[in-house]
Amino acid sequence: MALDHPHPINSLGFAKPESKTRVVVAMSGGVDSSVVAAQLAEEGYDVVGVTLQLYDHGAALAKKGACCAGIDIHDARRVAEDMGFPHYVLDYENIFKDAVIDEFADSYLAGATPVPCIRCNERVKFKDLLEMAKDLDADCMATGHYIQRKMGPSGPELHSAADAARDQSYFLFSTTPQQLDFLRFPLGHLPSKDATRALAAKYGLRVADKPDSQDICFVPNGNYASVIEKLRPGAAEPGEIRHADGRVLGQHNGVIHYTVGQRRGLGIGGLEEPLYVVKLDVDARVVIVGPKEMLATRTIPVREINWLGDAPLVSRAEWHVAVKVRSTRPPREAVIRPLPDGTAEVELLAAEEGVSPGQACVFYDTTSTRILGGGWIWRGA
Repeated sequence: MALDHPHPINSLGFAKPESKTRVVVAMSGGVDSSVVAAQLAEEGYDVVGVTLQLYDHGAALAKKGACCAGIDIHDARRVAEDMGFPHYVLDYENIFKDAVIDEFADSYLAGATPVPCIRCNERVKFKDLLEMAKDLDADCMATGHYIQRKMGPSGPELHSAADAARDQSYFLFSTTPQQLDFLRFPLGHLPSKDATRALAAKYGLRVADKPDSQDICFVPNGNYASVIEKLRPGAAEPGEIRHADGRVLGQHNGVIHYTVGQRRGLGIGGLEEPLYVVKLDVDARVVIVGPKEMLATRTIPVREINWLGDAPLVSRAEWHVAVKVRSTRPPREAVIRPLPDGTAEVELLAAEEGVSPGQACVFYDTTSTRILGGGWIWRGA
């Protein structure tokens, strides 16, 4: 009697033919996710494309370069038609508003600097969409994010993208081990965005030269204040601009027009020393300014920690890691000290400026490209 030979492992990590491996591809309509879908379709996988309608707000809908607007849904559908796989559009507007937009408005008004793209990945794409993919009997879900998933001795690990300039690890730190088991990131190993566009041209995709989206999808032209005013009427009430020493330096037309670390556009010219926004007192409607050194901090409290290390976070009193406190900054050496209540204190070896509540603090292994998780910065440093 002939023995069945196990099928070789395919590129998505399954021991079965590509045609029997179903993969849901989260398609934003941009070049990255379109290339992922086209590549997997060409390799013979059973591809199902899904686009989320997250935000349909007049200006955003007509605006190019904002993810998930009407033109992007059209572009995603066209890629699916050209490559011959099914494509669905899911209306997640209510979920998105509840899980992302409302918190964005509230945390911004509390003087924080929120990062809604992380919450969207965490609460919408990698939660509701991922569950929907499982309902479709998918073996995995693929996205166009620039990050790598590698198999380690304890299971799948999250690693930075090969192209440091495109790396999106800061926005994906809250991916859980269970989600990582089901997710695939086919672009993470590519050397550059040019390589992605070359693949798009190879597959004949009409989005090959489409510009990257720059803004948060529901904040057209990066104008946060106008969006907050719509969401929270009355948030733009005037108040005082005060120096940290108590002097009143001027008036402002709404705390929402300021962010911690801001120097330009304060409307208090004629002073000898350069001043920066060091704190926002939303309740008192006061913008507090001071010298640059007041922005520097070495101690960062974090909560809602997602830990991706092999040993539990509390198994050590200290973890020596590198951390990012802004997506655009390089990782800096730091020590994580877990606390009994599930939060942690992060101590930077060298002080950083502009550490702001509402931002993420993402942990990196100092000896490899591995991401060890991260948490949310939660009170003014």
